[in-house]
Amino acid sequence: MVDKAIERCLALSQAARTQQGEALASTLAELDKALAEVRSSAASAAPAEPAEATLALDLTGYLTSWNRSAEALFGYAAEEVLGQHILFLYAEDDDDGNIAELFFQQDDTVTEVRRRRKSGEVIWVKLAMSLLKDEGGEASGIQVRLAPVSEPLSDQDKINLHARIIEDSDQGVLITDSTERIVSINSAFTRITGYTPGESLGQTPDLLRSGVHDADFRAKVRSAMKGDGPWRGEIIGRRKNGELFPQSVTISAVRDDEGRISHTFSLFSDISVHKDAEARMQRMANYDTLTGLPNQCLLSQLMTQALTEARRSHEHGALLVLEIGRLGAISDTLGHDVGNELLTAVGRQLRHVLRDADVLARLDGNRFAVALLHIEKREHAAIVAQKLAAALEAPVQLAAHTLQVRVHIGIAVYPEDGFATAELIAHADVATSKAVQAEAAFLFYSEEMNQRAKEHLRIESELRLALQRNELQLYYQPKVSLRSGRIVGAEALLRWRHPVRGMVSPGVFIPVAEETGLILELGNWVLEEACRQVRAWKDANLIMPPVAVNLSARQFDRRLPERMADVLQRHQVQPEQIMLEITESLLVGGAENVVSIMNELVAMGLALALDDFGTGYSSLAYLKKFPISTLKIDRSFVIGLPYEENDCAIARAIVTMAQQLRQEIVAEGVETAEQMSFLRDLGCDQLQGYLFSQPVPAEDFERMLREGKRLAFTVR
Repeated sequence: MVDKAIERCLALSQAARTQQGEALASTLAELDKALAEVRSSAASAAPAEPAEATLALDLTGYLTSWNRSAEALFGYAAEEVLGQHILFLYAEDDDDGNIAELFFQQDDTVTEVRRRRKSGEVIWVKLAMSLLKDEGGEASGIQVRLAPVSEPLSDQDKINLHARIIEDSDQGVLITDSTERIVSINSAFTRITGYTPGESLGQTPDLLRSGVHDADFRAKVRSAMKGDGPWRGEIIGRRKNGELFPQSVTISAVRDDEGRISHTFSLFSDISVHKDAEARMQRMANYDTLTGLPNQCLLSQLMTQALTEARRSHEHGALLVLEIGRLGAISDTLGHDVGNELLTAVGRQLRHVLRDADVLARLDGNRFAVALLHIEKREHAAIVAQKLAAALEAPVQLAAHTLQVRVHIGIAVYPEDGFATAELIAHADVATSKAVQAEAAFLFYSEEMNQRAKEHLRIESELRLALQRNELQLYYQPKVSLRSGRIVGAEALLRWRHPVRGMVSPGVFIPVAEETGLILELGNWVLEEACRQVRAWKDANLIMPPVAVNLSARQFDRRLPERMADVLQRHQVQPEQIMLEITESLLVGGAENVVSIMNELVAMGLALALDDFGTGYSSLAYLKKFPISTLKIDRSFVIGLPYEENDCAIARAIVTMAQQLRQEIVAEGVETAEQMSFLRDLGCDQLQGYLFSQPVPAEDFERMLREGKRLAFTVR
């Protein structure tokens, strides 16, 4: 039929080429008709395209429809399957109890499942399911459309495909054998590390070792290589050119059929770009773009951590808000660029004043914040505020301008003024506003703290004047032998005779001197005055026992032996006539740094005494390590003698320990004959205290020596 139609078509086409004029149109029409017949005949002669396999189920899973394509796919005729449950098509090992055709979330849900043909062959098919509804819109069944899934790859095809994937991967691939020698790498490995196959095959992964990670970290990586399970993490590697770079790494072991590790593979990516971007984002989120200082967000994070720790350890801290004055006027006059430059310079000056542990942040505009995360005393915040204000008293020198700013500081302390960052900032802001109104350098949020800070500053100011006006004086408290009752030494104690308030207790001014650094000047004055007095007694033909002088930890530096040699030389005093008393905190805080200094002092002939023993971090370790010749039992352990059981036990232990170490023992604060007798029976060598004498001026101490005053022992 088709052949005849084609022959007719060709004949008409030939007629169309030979005929002319009006006959051409008629011939073309005949040609179109013949071509249509050809298409129709060809369509009827060609085999029909297979329709999609389709079946229908009722709502309980029984087949209600089965088309010819379903017959072709599974090999069952419609009459064999209609009325059966869909489970007859399931593979024998599909026993999870979940009938895929009945459980779907929405129309056209597509899934891949295994199904069994009539021949018993199990095949993979793709299911597309939709809900059938009746005329009333109610669900009446399920329509399932099925299509076979392509045949899986052969083993060789898989090998080839996997090899291609590994080679073309953006991740570096490193494979080692059981001896940890590199047996395979991919092109990404070479691109990332710089090592070619010729340079890396046969080597170990130490080729990339950076030396940054500690032994514990390397142990975890090696555990993964030994088969203890996959390890994922970040490693710092080293490229061929020596550059360090961060990697995201996965390490796993490969086992053979007998379970032995045959190979280890590592997949890694160079994450330098991600790290750089992360660091930039982190910096933008946490730091001020102009000054480079932490912003309020980072300040809040750090404060929150510090407040949590302070709440647990009952520590003190403070938050200071600084408002920089005249910035607006300077920016309006000289331009915002100059204003920004000035603001940055102010930030640098403030940072220079603070300790490393203190946080300086820029809040906004002309406001900075300082977080003192740990302070020994609340009043210390005032000392820091004073230093910050002093740092900005001098004009700020820029390239073309010399500019003067003002600063007002508000202080909130925790826990008294709050235990939340926002609350502390708000309270410090209030104090700053009050400082601006009062034209004060700084104010506390609490009025009580303001008064205490003012008193602290008053003492500091008047103490500086006391040094200039000779208001300081040394008193001497005798040390008495518990064997002979004679005076065998003295401790030089600093006193301040104020022209208005009279004698000021050392407990008031010594802490201020320590906090402000004045203790250095006071300590030097005490050494000078003690040596001067010893020389004066020598010139007066008085045989003077050793005088003990207290040293602050601030005085204990590398130049101390040099300073001691100088003062002894200038006053012509023998080293044996001076004893230096130190505290336990000095030894514990910097044991390794001070031992050589102490040895130098002892080599000069100076004796060292450990004051207030037992109140700090007493340790046999440093008593053995340091050249200490005398232990002083603190008065807090003497008060309860001989009636308080604990005090008696402590005193007995200290004396026994000192005797074993061949150290002299001095008991401080002895006030009663009972205390003296108990200590004497223990074997204590000397005592200090009101039982014999309170601290007295130099002339009174001289009189005691000349008169030969002795301690009267109680006879029992």
